[in-house]
Amino acid sequence: MNLTKKRWVTLIACCLINLCLGSIYVWSVFASSMAEFLSARNGVVLTTADLAIVYTIANSVGPITMITGGWFNDKFGPKKVILIGGIMVGIGMIASGFATSVGALVVTYGLIFGLGLGMTYGTAVSSCMKFFPDKRGLIGGITTAIYGLGSVILPPVVTLIVSKSSAAVAFKVVGVAFLIIICGCSFLMEQCPADFVPDGWTLPAATESSGVENKNWKEMLKTPVFYVMLLLFTCGAFSGMMVISQASAVATNMVGMTALMASTAVSILAVFNAAGRILAGFLSDRIGRINTLTIATVLGVCGLLLLYFTGQGGYATFYVGIACIGVSFGSFMGVYPGFTADQFGAKNNSVNYGIMFIGLAAAGYFGPSAMRNIYMTDGAYARAFLIAVACGAAGFVLTFVYRFLAKKK
Repeated sequence: MNLTKKRWVTLIACCLINLCLGSIYVWSVFASSMAEFLSARNGVVLTTADLAIVYTIANSVGPITMITGGWFNDKFGPKKVILIGGIMVGIGMIASGFATSVGALVVTYGLIFGLGLGMTYGTAVSSCMKFFPDKRGLIGGITTAIYGLGSVILPPVVTLIVSKSSAAVAFKVVGVAFLIIICGCSFLMEQCPADFVPDGWTLPAATESSGVENKNWKEMLKTPVFYVMLLLFTCGAFSGMMVISQASAVATNMVGMTALMASTAVSILAVFNAAGRILAGFLSDRIGRINTLTIATVLGVCGLLLLYFTGQGGYATFYVGIACIGVSFGSFMGVYPGFTADQFGAKNNSVNYGIMFIGLAAAGYFGPSAMRNIYMTDGAYARAFLIAVACGAAGFVLTFVYRFLAKKK
């Protein structure tokens, strides 16, 4: 089988891997049951808030291994990197099932699982995209969308296991499954030759990806456009990370939804998030990455304004608002892997995108923190939405700063 055909096998393997990695969005299902288990075992009262540090650390450490794992991937190929990352993901989950304290969960889930996730996710996406220079935006959208769909597909499975046993058992069962799937898929991953060109395709004479010099991370950090892209990623992802973190609470406290309606809102957000990744990736191959991101910033601001003006019983505006935010956030997630490769070359994209991912990590920290702190202070979310609108507006301006720098270059 030649590489043009075999690359589709790589894409399928990448999608299966990312579906498993999307389990990080299922933390809330584990957390409540695990809090009860640890409270009963240790004779202290623990809530999901006491376990929040575990999830925060798991999200925060990812860029570390995205960067280091990306370096090994660019040098030696994805098989070994994903194998090691898959072992860390599986062992981290299994070990979490044996945890008897919050501190132990920080180590097993926060550090081992979180570091394994960053290594595996970054390597899988970057490796897959190298095989698709003709469909870079679409493939970035598909692979990241599958990661997001983990938040739709996996919660019912984990909830069923938890209801029949406990979170400890669920950790072990899911961990074994992930260990088998990810490590098995690692053997299907191939290293893309530097000169690979798909059959029947030639590089267009003038596109965003033509004539791009392959820069390593040191050379990338010397370019002003990198810092514009990093800030744009943070501004564009801020609203999504903020709303995703507390979508259910916002639906209940601000709109007055029932638990069932709130869960529907979370599902709508997840579905539009995933759809936005594929749609924006496909669109960016046709109208350009930066044009797609400009549209995404406008869509995000519109969604935030709808939420700002939503009151008790405003179900329709709330659903439309979170759908807009979901598509906007998904657009940034789907477009940025290809956007980074277009700008700095595909050769070192594993490391370069890992560094660029710091922009998302910053949004993942500041967005939820702003939402939580403002609600604790004001007893309402309105000011948080306005701050996110300001970030979105800044992102819109940054898209034109990028155009100025790109044109100057």
